[in-house]
Amino acid sequence: MKILRKNWFRVAAIGLPLALVGGGIVVAQIEGPKRGIAPIASAGDFEVTGVSVNVLGNNAFDARQKGWEEAQRIAWAALWRKTHGSAGAGLSDSTLDGIVAAIVVEQEQIGPRRYVAKLGVLFDRARAGQLLGVSGVTRRSAPLLLLPITYSAGAPTVFEQRTSWQRSWAKYRTADSSIDYVRPSGAGGESLLLNAGQPDRRSRIWWRTILDQFGAADVIIPIARIERQWPGGPVIGHFSARYGPDNRFLGAFTLRTTDSAGIAAMMDKAVVRMDQLFQSAFASGRLRADASLVLESEVVEDEELATEVEDNAAVDGDAFGTSNMGTPSLDDVVKSILPEAQTPTTPAPAVPQPRP
Repeated sequence: MKILRKNWFRVAAIGLPLALVGGGIVVAQIEGPKRGIAPIASAGDFEVTGVSVNVLGNNAFDARQKGWEEAQRIAWAALWRKTHGSAGAGLSDSTLDGIVAAIVVEQEQIGPRRYVAKLGVLFDRARAGQLLGVSGVTRRSAPLLLLPITYSAGAPTVFEQRTSWQRSWAKYRTADSSIDYVRPSGAGGESLLLNAGQPDRRSRIWWRTILDQFGAADVIIPIARIERQWPGGPVIGHFSARYGPDNRFLGAFTLRTTDSAGIAAMMDKAVVRMDQLFQSAFASGRLRADASLVLESEVVEDEELATEVEDNAAVDGDAFGTSNMGTPSLDDVVKSILPEAQTPTTPAPAVPQPRP
C-alpha cells in the first residue's frame, strides 16, 4: 500500500502541472492577441466612395460645411448614374440632408479657409430608394460563409491575427451585392475552427457541421497573396476566387501598389473586384450551393437491395401462378391473358388391332 501511494503521488505531481500547462496553451490559443474584425458595414445603405472636394470658405468650419454639401451633390449624381445609367436631375441641399445617413472621411486637409478631402457618402436606403425607384436586389444567392485567406511571406493567415484583407471584407457594404455573405468575426474559438487548412478538407460531414454553426449553405474562399519586391518597394497582390468544399476556381486578377502604405487601398479595390467575380459566377450558374452540403444522399445497403429484388420476383411469380416454379410456361401465360382459352390437345396415334 505504501508503494502504491508513493506511485500515485508521483503521477499526480507530474500529471497536474502538465494538465495546467496544456490548459494554459489552449486558453492562449483562443484568447491571445486581438483576432479578426467584426463586420463593420452591416447596414443596407447606399454608399458612394472616393468623392474628392476642394472648396474655399470664410473660415475652416464654413469651408468644411461647403465641402460636405458639395460631396453630397456629387455622390447623388454618381449614385443616380450608377442606378439608371444616365445623368438625372439634382436635388436641393435640404433634400440631400434628409436622405444622407452619414459622411465618411477617408482623407482630409483643413486650412484656415480651405478644405481638401476625399469623402464617402452613405444614403439611407428607405428614403433614397424611393427617389431612385429601386427597392434593392431582387435575386440573391444562398447564405455563403466567407473565408478570407491571406498569404504573406509564404504564411497563410485567416483570423489568427488582423490583416488588411480581412479588414477590407469587414467594412465592405454587401447590401447591393447579389451574394449573401456570412462574415464571421474570428472571435473566440472561430480562429481555431476556421483556418487556412479548411479548403483542403473534402469531408461533407465536417463542412456541414461548420456551416450549420454559421447558418450558411456553402463556403466562398477569396485568397490574397502579397508579394513584396524589396523592403519599401512595390507590392504586388495576386487575388483568386474559389468556392465550395472541393475548392473550385472561379477567377483571378492582379493589382499593384508603389509601397506598403498603399496596401490598404489595394485591398479595398480587390474586394470590389472579388465581389464582381462572385456575382458574375452566380449569374452564370457556376456559383451555386452544393446539394451534398444541404441534403445527405441516401445509401442503399446490399441486403436491402437483395430483399427488394426477391420481393419483386415473388410478386411477378404470383401473377403467373409460378412463384415456386421459376420461369412460367407458355400455357400459363396464355391462361393468364385469355382465361377461357383451352390448352390444345393432340390426338393419340391409332393402335393397329390384331386379325382374328
